[in-house]
Amino acid sequence: MLEVSKVAKEYPTPRGPLTVLSGISLSLKRGDAVAIMGPSGSGKSTLLYILGALELPTAGTVTLDGRNPYQLAEKELAAFRNHSIGFIFQDHCLLPQCSVLENVLIPTLVANDHAGYTARARELLHQVGLSDRLDHRPAELSGGEKQRVALARAMIRKPLLLLCDEPTGNLDQESADVVASLLFELHQRQETILVVVTHSAELASRFPVRYQLRHANLHPAGA
Repeated sequence: MLEVSKVAKEYPTPRGPLTVLSGISLSLKRGDAVAIMGPSGSGKSTLLYILGALELPTAGTVTLDGRNPYQLAEKELAAFRNHSIGFIFQDHCLLPQCSVLENVLIPTLVANDHAGYTARARELLHQVGLSDRLDHRPAELSGGEKQRVALARAMIRKPLLLLCDEPTGNLDQESADVVASLLFELHQRQETILVVVTHSAELASRFPVRYQLRHANLHPAGA
């Protein structure tokens, strides 16, 4: 369960605080999928980073599976994030010196908990159609293939929460459709909580629940 209660975020400026988020509340359970749209600068990525315990809110609370990550010590927070939250960004963020298989395994290596995960990594890469690319480097892949590797990497630890920041933003339409379909397929298989921020109305239209972020708050799409 993801519970977001009255989350706010302000940044100091010479002219006073700049309010980016104000009174954001959200409640999601396993299997839920939500798209959040809004213009550039509206705070979509900031909200995603707060949900992912990457950026501290100015006010409000976030709890995931009954735990408030911002109450954890730094080492515990890193372990919680690594185990419970998967991230996919617009830029795939693959390590160029590592193979496809090694890139997928990185979260388990960081946690020093990689025993038994190689088989899962191979299975995930099979599911995203990259079984024949395990030993390739990112430079040998297309943009869509790189993002599929990023998707497999995000799912390697079976996260409860999957956060995606413009996951198809850098892709052509055909590749974007493939990545979106795979995203939903893996989300449904593992019953993650899926939150995607995007400019793409086409991607957002595939979600059962859609919000617009404007005036620092969430509004149901079309409201």
